[in-house]
Amino acid sequence: MKLLVLPGDGIGPEITEATVAVLDAVSDRFGLGIAYEFRDIGFKTYETHGTTMPDGILARAREVDGVILGPISHLDYPPRDKGGVNISAEFRVKLDLYANIRPARTRAGVPHRGTAMDLVIMREATEGMYADRNMFNGPGEFMPTEDIALSIRKVTARACERIARASFALARRRRRKVTAVHKANVLVVTDGLFLREVRKVAAEYPDVALDEVLMDAMAAHLVRDASRYDVICSTNFYADILSDLASELSGSLGLAGSINAGDDLAAAQAQHGSAPDIAGQGKANPTSLILSAAMLLAWIAEKRARPDLAEAAQAIEGAVDTALSKPETRTADLGGALATAAYAGHLCDLIRQHA
Repeated sequence: MKLLVLPGDGIGPEITEATVAVLDAVSDRFGLGIAYEFRDIGFKTYETHGTTMPDGILARAREVDGVILGPISHLDYPPRDKGGVNISAEFRVKLDLYANIRPARTRAGVPHRGTAMDLVIMREATEGMYADRNMFNGPGEFMPTEDIALSIRKVTARACERIARASFALARRRRRKVTAVHKANVLVVTDGLFLREVRKVAAEYPDVALDEVLMDAMAAHLVRDASRYDVICSTNFYADILSDLASELSGSLGLAGSINAGDDLAAAQAQHGSAPDIAGQGKANPTSLILSAAMLLAWIAEKRARPDLAEAAQAIEGAVDTALSKPETRTADLGGALATAAYAGHLCDLIRQHA
């Protein structure tokens, strides 16, 4: 099995190295034969090639079994026409990775805010309010005059239908409840279209309950009692905000795994950013990208009927749970003392000990 590995910016190379070490451990234990192809992106290639996204990256991504995408510093990139391509957006749109899947759950021993939770936020990732991906040509934001700024939001029936379908299919394997988050009381047309498509899909899943909640109320409900939710389905902007909130409530954004998935390809990507202020210091917590890699294995396992990959994903999850249950085996951001590489090494030991 071949994975394309793109370390990215800031702490990306450090947490990617830690993630590959953990993948090697499960590959050895379960005989997966994982191989890697490493390619540079981001500021490193901007300095050498004048672009953050070199030619051939997307084409190669289509040919491999999966992608490990490290954090990127796209807010600091130059404009797109000067080579500063937002790599996350490029992957999601050009490879049609329409479902940004973001679990959030509390873990034994890890302090959290609010109630216990075990939920998944299904974020539509190819359109919405995001100006860099909602137009065929040109950005979705523009200024007719220096004092007027306009932004266009794109919502299509096709995108709403398929994120809804992915949400209901997932809920059927979990606790059989989908919560659709919207603001149709004021965004009557666009969020109304989203709800129309969600309701159509819901009719095909009579065994899965559908709840509909306004975006502002949803933020309050997550803080008050996140335990009541199973799968949360929403458009790009709302789900982006809610997933960060849920992850922080569950313990830390640094513990939040994430994959960008399409019908035939998926890319693992940490929920957090590139944290350039601590890059190269061995302080970064690699858990988010490690859990994202486990999600990637589980996704491939389901697509290809590979129980060995599913077992490997469970082994990574189990090792993370064990490590996080004790303060002394956590990274500094969670009150521990382990550096990035030492933490990854501990996870590898836990995986091997249970072989």
